[in-house]
Amino acid sequence: MVHKTSNVLDALPKSVHKRAKKAIQEITEAENKTEALRAIEEFASEFSAKWPKAVAKITDEKEQLLAFYDFPAEHWRHLRTTNPIESTFAPVRARTDLTKGPGSREAGVAMIFKLLEVAEGRWRRINGHHLVSLVRAGARFVNGELVERSEEKDAA
Repeated sequence: MVHKTSNVLDALPKSVHKRAKKAIQEITEAENKTEALRAIEEFASEFSAKWPKAVAKITDEKEQLLAFYDFPAEHWRHLRTTNPIESTFAPVRARTDLTKGPGSREAGVAMIFKLLEVAEGRWRRINGHHLVSLVRAGARFVNGELVERSEEKDAA
């Protein structure tokens, strides 16, 4: 969401950045998908007249932006950010920049493997790690809560 916010703010004048940040925060921190969609509509109604390109950056990708609501609520914190990915590769980037490249492909792969193996010791477990097996098995979550099969039939 940090990158999306930055992209939206780039399409807006500085004078409205504070309001836009607050509106985007309302979207990303909504309690459920319905409230998030309502926050997107409010964002669009407030900013679309003058800055349609900024609004399009959110409205055109709203399904992707709100996809985390289809996962366990405990995972939302991790899904809203790219930090786990960026943090994983930070030591690799730092080392390869420092050494000005690994020399050969084989040496590079070996160096990256070893750097990631060492970094792995500092990784923390995701919140709700016990739910990962359910997600992998195809369990359905709505607004962060597991939907039981009988509830799905009732809703249909």
